[in-house]
Amino acid sequence: MGLRTGVLLVVVLLIAALAALNWGILVEPTVMSIGLMQITAPFGLIMLGLTTLLAVLFLAYVFYLQSAVLIDTRRHTKEMQAQRELADKAEASRFTELRAFLEAQEQARVVQSNQRQAAVLARVEQLEATLRLRADQSDNTTAAHVGQLEDRFERRPTPPLGEVVPQRV
Repeated sequence: MGLRTGVLLVVVLLIAALAALNWGILVEPTVMSIGLMQITAPFGLIMLGLTTLLAVLFLAYVFYLQSAVLIDTRRHTKEMQAQRELADKAEASRFTELRAFLEAQEQARVVQSNQRQAAVLARVEQLEATLRLRADQSDNTTAAHVGQLEDRFERRPTPPLGEVVPQRV
């Protein structure tokens, strides 16, 4: 129980105790003025009734305020939930757009990589063909030189076995 509630309860109990202890005085008829005329009635009982009526009105006002606050809180909660859902949908759409963008970038990178790989393979094949051509030319040149040397050796007369052939310097 809060401090305010405790203080209010103590005040109500004091009023009830005071009314119970002085009940005889509260119900004693008295002459009183109500503006244009005077009547005889128990003044204490009328004041106690007005105090009770005031307390009931204050309690009704407190309950009204409490229910208004609860209704506003529910409305704000629903609005916050709607805004949260809207933000989640927006975030999800941003993630979807980001995924699509990244996939497009990856596809572009794969296409570019494939193009580079095809260019490198074409260049390697071209170099391989050139190397093969040069190797064949080199083999042919070497075979031609060997053939010429063999022809020279075959045309040359062979000296007899004991004769020394002078060498050219």
